[in-house]
Amino acid sequence: CSHCQNIDCQTKFDILKRKHHCRRCGKCFCDTCSNNFIALPRMCFVDPVRHCRSCFQVTKKENEFFERHIKILSTGGQFRLYADENNTNPGKIFSCVLSSDHRNLTFEGDVDTQENIRIDKIDAVQIAAAETDQQGNLIGTGIAIRYMNSLGNKLMLKMEVENGSKRKQSMTWIASMQKAFKLVQDSRTTSSDPMI
Repeated sequence: CSHCQNIDCQTKFDILKRKHHCRRCGKCFCDTCSNNFIALPRMCFVDPVRHCRSCFQVTKKENEFFERHIKILSTGGQFRLYADENNTNPGKIFSCVLSSDHRNLTFEGDVDTQENIRIDKIDAVQIAAAETDQQGNLIGTGIAIRYMNSLGNKLMLKMEVENGSKRKQSMTWIASMQKAFKLVQDSRTTSSDPMI
């Protein structure tokens, strides 16, 4: 590349104006447009590396997410799966956890029919049920996940938190799952943004 790929800059590279590559997106930038340094562990950069402005923001959010929420998702929550659209035919109780490679939601327990869900095949996550805590905050007690299964069909999975000793952990799992999905959506939007 001969010019900075920041659409607002487009500085021409020469002997004095060197080009640099963002370690996240790989595009060429001048020093001014790529002078953000942060670790990028998902690409095995444990020391801070050069990022363009847009990628820096995404990586910063990812790093904060991994520090706070990945353990919650990996620990899982206990839910009841509903077999029909109206939530009138309750299914069995099971645990939903994020796989160790962070690529799938897996289901453990008394679940025979629910296949694992690939994270990259989820296209919508929303709170399906909620209650108010003592401070008046709305807390999710159910979640709906729309995804594409292994056969290419779009399905909706509805899960509700079960009463019991793991209720608080499961409600925290729902909040973390919602944040995870927002992070994935932001990352998809940024990586396809030509205005980086």
